[in-house]
Amino acid sequence: MPAATGKRARRLSDEDLQRLLGLLKGADSTELKLTVPDSEQRSTVTALGMDPLEGQIRQVYFFDTPELTLNKAGVVVRARRVQQRGDDSVVKLRPVHPEELPESLRRSKNLVVEVDAMPGGYVCSASMKGALGPTDVKQVVAGERAIRKLFSKEQRAFYSTHAPDGISLDDLSILGPINVLKLKFAPKQYGRRLVAELWLYPDGARILELSTKCAPADAFDVAIQTRAFLTGQGIDVWSEQHTKTQTALRFFSRILQPATASTASAT
Repeated sequence: MPAATGKRARRLSDEDLQRLLGLLKGADSTELKLTVPDSEQRSTVTALGMDPLEGQIRQVYFFDTPELTLNKAGVVVRARRVQQRGDDSVVKLRPVHPEELPESLRRSKNLVVEVDAMPGGYVCSASMKGALGPTDVKQVVAGERAIRKLFSKEQRAFYSTHAPDGISLDDLSILGPINVLKLKFAPKQYGRRLVAELWLYPDGARILELSTKCAPADAFDVAIQTRAFLTGQGIDVWSEQHTKTQTALRFFSRILQPATASTASAT
């Protein structure tokens, strides 16, 4: 992630807000997010009383082609290792409009339609989730199992419906890992639970994201409450925003593409 440039998140227009309202009506949940600039991460940790020793360690892996063909088609495939818990996986489609999803899909207990909102932007996604054993991801990364084994029959069907033709799960490259420290905490002055995720990229870059979840109907009230609380703690809520997934995908794509080109030249 580049150093802070002083750029500001744009304000949503009236048209943006109307579209956001439409998405919220059909969503299952809402997650409000804020990324903190490098220069303010240490002061933010102090201001919010965050204790890193209470955090949970995770490893995140993405699966895509070196050219990020899936990402360009709005498909994200991910698996995670989670400290002292089972692994998990997800096939995510974004952006989506809730009303356009088949009713049979919406009835699945494994599908979550969520609106992610941050200063200056928002996106609605449909995530087909799956639970795994504690060593499944490690075995796939080690080459001991096929990538498709990380995903349920329902997830594979969701992937086949939305992924570009001719790209199977086992055709994908492994992009990762990204080491993540996740902390859940509830500041007394705030009255709600916050989640902090510190993503540590292999090149030394870091993204600190703060988030809170709420019901879609409460999104605007919670957003106002959260902004007031964070501003009161001296945290800039209008700094330029960076997304964890896109930063990770771009980083590993830059690594994989030269390697792919060199292999092709050698043959």
